[in-house]
Amino acid sequence: MSSSALARDAEIVRTVACRITSDSDYDALIQSAGDAQCVLIGEASHGTHEFYAIRAELTRRLIEEKNFSAVALEADWPDSFRVHRFVTNRGQERDANEALKDFRRFPSWMWRNHVVVDFIEWLRKWNSTRTSEHDFAGFYGMDLYSMHASIEAVLGYLDKVDPQAARRARYRYSCFDHFGEDPQRYGLATAAGGAEPCENEVVDQLIELRRKYDELMSRDGRVSEEEFFSAEQNARLIMNAERYYRAMFQGRASSWNLRDTHMFETLNELFAHLNGGRAKVVVWAHNSHLGDARATEMGERGELNVGQLVRQHFGERACAIGFSTFTGTVTAASDWGLPAERKRVRQALPGSYEELFHATGVRHFWLDLRSKKNDATELLRDERLQRAIGVIYRPETERLSHYFEVRLPEQFNALIHLDETRALEPLERTSEWDRGELPETYPTTL
Repeated sequence: MSSSALARDAEIVRTVACRITSDSDYDALIQSAGDAQCVLIGEASHGTHEFYAIRAELTRRLIEEKNFSAVALEADWPDSFRVHRFVTNRGQERDANEALKDFRRFPSWMWRNHVVVDFIEWLRKWNSTRTSEHDFAGFYGMDLYSMHASIEAVLGYLDKVDPQAARRARYRYSCFDHFGEDPQRYGLATAAGGAEPCENEVVDQLIELRRKYDELMSRDGRVSEEEFFSAEQNARLIMNAERYYRAMFQGRASSWNLRDTHMFETLNELFAHLNGGRAKVVVWAHNSHLGDARATEMGERGELNVGQLVRQHFGERACAIGFSTFTGTVTAASDWGLPAERKRVRQALPGSYEELFHATGVRHFWLDLRSKKNDATELLRDERLQRAIGVIYRPETERLSHYFEVRLPEQFNALIHLDETRALEPLERTSEWDRGELPETYPTTL
């Protein structure tokens, strides 16, 4: 795109941009989103402070002003349920830091960070002011990476309520024992090595648990129902994780679709569990999970996501909010399992939405992408690049690793652009994070 065309397009966007200078500038967005039953709030990276902080503030307001009653996040169920017990005043933890201690696996900084600590401390205080447990706002995980932790959670629950059922569950889940602690070994052995899968065992266990619902619910009222619901979600997670780890070796689309379908199913389970399906829920996950996949090249290669499934299910009762940034710093690793680093985010590539938004000269703004009454919405329907940084950031392969083509107004209902952002601060700061990425001119700037 020529510089004159970029300037022309940037001026069109500038005329409709809702400038952000204070929290009150989100009032119209809260009003619009608050009418939905399911609000999806994304992030363009898993390590940007502003994305997390603004998302937390929007969620506080949705809970306080619009009667939302749960946060569902891109995290594992058992780790998150420990936090749920803490924020609903049922846990034994002394503070939010301790409530988050199960989030130790890579990438721990996604949830073990100062923004999340502040949010769950606030959520606990909010719940303590409610007159009924039915008015509590909960904290739940939707992801499926916690197969072994979920097995331990199911066994722990059954040990307390039905020791004979626990013995049967141990026998079924022992199918995984000789594959070790890494579920990818199980997936490889069954998909490529000819080992017998554990599919029947995990399905049978979920069926047995569900058949015991009436018996177990007769015991301790609402607390009993919460604990059964958590055990059921763990058993369902184990079933879907077993399928997921086998699908990992059958192609990206297959495993991606299983994972996002599981997250959407978990969301549906929450709606059914909370207030008879009338609850209002906020979802936290990456843009790539929450923006409608049908508006992206993901959809063209056969991938679906939570955002697509939510829109198909809820229609106008869903609202998806995305984020973008032009440059700054980000917390990310250089490869899977490596320490968190504070990396520089390179300036956005030509032809990207981020470049266009930077060209407006407005540092912080949000766009109402539902509006049909302005030229900007039509302009933004033209397919452009969009940046996505996950837990790994590889600037040396920026275009290949971190950009994909999208049609923004079909992807999100609103988008928040912050021109320069800073790295999310982990609770456990490493020397790599403290040092940060060396400038490109090093050592000539010394």
